Amino acid sequence: MGTVLGSGGHWEEREPGMITRRDFLKGSSLAMAGLAAAGLPGRFARADGAGHDGPPNVLLIMTDDQGYGDIGAHGHPHLMTPVMDGLREESVRLEQFHAIDPTCSPTRAGLMTGRYSSRVGVWHTVMGRYMLREDEVTIADVFHDAGYRTAIFGKWHLGDTYPYAPRFRGFEHSVVHWGGGVGQAPDYWGNNYFEDHYHKNGEWKPFQGYCTDVFFNEALRFIEQHRDEPFFVYLPTNAAHQTHSNVPQRYADRYGDVDAPDRLKRFWGMISNLDDNLGVLLDRLDRWGLADNTIVVFMTDDGTTMPAGAWGDDPPEDWAEQYNAGLRGTKGSHYDGGHRVPCFIRYPNGGIEGGRDITRLAANIDLMPTLLELCGLSAPEDVAFDGDSLVPLLKGEGEDWPDRTLCLHNQRVLDPIKGRNWTVMTDRWRLVDGDELYDIQADRGQQDNIIDEHPEVAERLREAYEQWWEDISERFDESTRLYVGSEHENPVALSSHDWLLEGTQNIPWHQNSVRNRMESSGPWALRAVREGRYAFVLRERPAVAEYPLEAEEARLKVGEHDITAEVEPGATEVRFEVELPEGDTTLQTWLIEDGEAVRGAYYVDVHYLDG
Repeated sequence: MGTVLGSGGHWEEREPGMITRRDFLKGSSLAMAGLAAAGLPGRFARADGAGHDGPPNVLLIMTDDQGYGDIGAHGHPHLMTPVMDGLREESVRLEQFHAIDPTCSPTRAGLMTGRYSSRVGVWHTVMGRYMLREDEVTIADVFHDAGYRTAIFGKWHLGDTYPYAPRFRGFEHSVVHWGGGVGQAPDYWGNNYFEDHYHKNGEWKPFQGYCTDVFFNEALRFIEQHRDEPFFVYLPTNAAHQTHSNVPQRYADRYGDVDAPDRLKRFWGMISNLDDNLGVLLDRLDRWGLADNTIVVFMTDDGTTMPAGAWGDDPPEDWAEQYNAGLRGTKGSHYDGGHRVPCFIRYPNGGIEGGRDITRLAANIDLMPTLLELCGLSAPEDVAFDGDSLVPLLKGEGEDWPDRTLCLHNQRVLDPIKGRNWTVMTDRWRLVDGDELYDIQADRGQQDNIIDEHPEVAERLREAYEQWWEDISERFDESTRLYVGSEHENPVALSSHDWLLEGTQNIPWHQNSVRNRMESSGPWALRAVREGRYAFVLRERPAVAEYPLEAEEARLKVGEHDITAEVEPGATEVRFEVELPEGDTTLQTWLIEDGEAVRGAYYVDVHYLDG
């Protein structure tokens, strides 16, 4: 016998292999089939009590690359998201909520700090420009220090090693992949969304099942274990990240009758799988007596990754209206389609009446001050938020809420460039790149540039951009460095994902680029925490791959050292040992074939040996 979700929303005993369906507000959703395979307990008994009587729990869920239009309730003609639709009905909806800035790491940096992402050192997703500066305070730091049990499951993307990894940023428990997506260069070699290894509290561990199922299942374990204590659980999924669109085939098959490319069906299948997992999680909160005293936040990190071009040469004429909720732009765009995202907040015990919309301008940087206020917590005195607490709006007390101005840009370069891909927003206006002005209340799709009709508005917003840039740019000349030699982590694993090079096309940031042996080499920015002797072990692939080097020679340049060594035939690595002083330095490597150094070592492990 097994335990499955019955049609009445209760867990019931069934014969092995049987799958039941649960009816939500509309439609029907396949109960998640990965529970037993992932090793969850066979029974989920209802808790005797109603959870703890202390401060509210927080469950912050953020999906990846799912745009505002990628939800059934937002008008998508094909997507089946009954659970998301149901949560939306029960929640306060922030209908002008924006991810600043409109790609993965910047959104996460703003969410975790309540501060503009570029201010805290994050304006790209690779080459070290995604690592959250070590002197920033995260929302997990505050909750942990207040006695909450804190955990993250999924995609961190703000640094993988000390001092940037989540286990050093306030999360007592973490199960995450590395880099910006499953299968990227820093991630465990060979990860492909199924039967992967994830980094669990500092060690790589194998997990069975599909990535989204694993992350939700691990969150369920943690919540069940700590349901009698206040918890802060951050669940940022890898799905529906569009690198591969890997998903169990049965989810893509749900859209088999739709006249659309397979790539789209798999993307939609990833969202349907998310929806099923969300349904199980919300059901557990209810059955464990936690739903009323848990603040549930559901949001996404940027616009959709499914542009009209996914149809090839023949996209639907009304693509934006059908699939993107009428918005202009997709992921990375500084038009609204790139950064306006869904955000639902449900908290029955908090005086927050669900089922209504808030149309005032809000952003990811507002959530940290909002959640702290709802939980009765204060940030450290030396932390200055760029975001505002939305509690008055959530409680229907925002009659005097002032008009505000928010700025965003999409840099994705080694060092920020003033005037690159920027937008200034108010409740009514969008100034884009300084020469396009849109009345967003009358022109949701940003089609009618009316800058000539309102030059005074454009000038006021240009000045706001100038002030914003001056304010956030004080530390743009700093590189967020990879620490080596720390007692907290030794050795440290480096990958080509973090080479400091102009142009993402020159960086082997994904394992596929490594497999294809991209001809490129770049430097890493390091910080030697201690003076002493260090070993640098150079490889083309991580040690677990046992991949033989094709080079005849290897070259290492770090600090004042520039050394070349022969590569033994069949060797999988080359080792150099050097003395380094404490302080900042750069590292670069070359693997030399036929007398030419055309590529670097994509992977280097740095060991501190002794003082």
